Formats: sequence, C-alpha cells, structure tokens
Amino acid sequence: MPNRELTTTAPPEPTRADLDRVVHDLERAWVATLTVRRQAADDIGYREIYVSLDGESLGMLRNGQSVTREITPGPHELRAHNTLFRKTAKFSVGAGEHARFLAVNRSGLGTYSTLALIVGFLGAGPIYLALTRESDSQ
Repeated sequence: MPNRELTTTAPPEPTRADLDRVVHDLERAWVATLTVRRQAADDIGYREIYVSLDGESLGMLRNGQSVTREITPGPHELRAHNTLFRKTAKFSVGAGEHARFLAVNRSGLGTYSTLALIVGFLGAGPIYLALTRESDSQ
C-alpha cells in the first residue's frame, strides 16, 4: 500500500468586506412591526386621521380601519393628524417586537356646541385627536 500523505488546507479567512456584508444582510432581516388602528368604541366616526412614520406617510385611517407595516428596529417618530389637531409619539421597538397604537377622534369641549352648529358650514366643531400606545398584551 502506498503511503498517501493527507494534506488539508484551511478555508480562507473572511475579509472585512465579507463580514460587513453578512452583518448588513442580518440587519436587513431584523424587522419589527407597527400597527396603528382606529377601532375604539368611543371614536366619533368621522374625519379621517392621517398617519406617518419618520416623515413617510403610512396612510389615512377611517373609523374601523388599521394599518400594519414592517419597520426597522430602533427609535421612531409616529405622527397623526385629523387636519385640526396633531399628535406625535416617539417610541423605540426591538427586532421581533410589535408596537401597537390606537388613534381616536373624540368629541370634547365645543364639538357639539351652539357655535359649532352655527358655523357648521365650515366643517364641524373641534374633534380632538388621541394617539396612545397599547400594551403588548393586545
């Protein structure tokens, strides 16, 4: 039997560019989820709510609707407005987490007042906006 010499070579070490590419691909795979819903029992049911995340529109919500998007983990700024009032919520979300917010148009002082009825042709009295983060058990 001939004496066979077994030779092995180690695989090449990854370069910094290789490692950076792997880390970048992993970071892109890490996602979180954001849901904004307009489904509260005490929502007055009219006037749309416009929602944006980090300056980018997520959409317009009518009563009963919701919007869900995959987002990058980290800090964010959620904004909502009903053309009368504006609300901002700053929040942070980790990879795999689901941030949930409830947007509500509520009646309040002056919504159904005599003055609001008199100037009703201009639209309506003030419709107050609430934007709250819901607990993770939702």
